[in-house]
Amino acid sequence: MASLHETYEGDDFYCDVALPNIDSLDVIHETRGVLAYHHTRPFWQTHIVVVPKRHVKSLTTLTTADEPLVREFLAVVAIVAAKIEDEHGAARVLTNLGGYQDSKHLHVHVSSGESIR
Repeated sequence: MASLHETYEGDDFYCDVALPNIDSLDVIHETRGVLAYHHTRPFWQTHIVVVPKRHVKSLTTLTTADEPLVREFLAVVAIVAAKIEDEHGAARVLTNLGGYQDSKHLHVHVSSGESIR
């Protein structure tokens, strides 16, 4: 999967590459609408990505119609973050917006440890 990520030139890695290839990912938690897996190109020692399975552009494009998905998404983020915090003593939860968002699909990074890049 890392080689696919390195050569990918689109703007929605999750819809175009990750979600169609879930079997290739190191999944740690999955619900009907949300997937959490080890990042294919980790930046931190522990680096998990949580992503809705249906396309949502970003945190700032959510509407009230997305409320059920947001609840499910945040529940998975909380489960993953609690697990990372329990295992490593600390966790960070991060999302990017606008020009900082390389992949134009809502996703949250849950990480711990030092940068490895």
